[in-house]
Amino acid sequence: MKLQLNGAMIETQAVMLDGLLQEQGFTGAKIATAVNGEFVPAALRAAQSLNDGDRIEVLAPMQGG
Repeated sequence: MKLQLNGAMIETQAVMLDGLLQEQGFTGAKIATAVNGEFVPAALRAAQSLNDGDRIEVLAPMQGG
């Protein structure tokens, strides 16, 4: 399946958001996720299915000054 992850086209075998995050190395990180512009809380990632052409955004908090 082809998805857009943070603006880049990727191919994945993952069918659920949590699987994609594991596949892409985001495990253990404090992140925020959105699918097609809709926020997906961490507790719902395992239930969030993915479809060909979905737009996934993964954001990590940044510290600044």
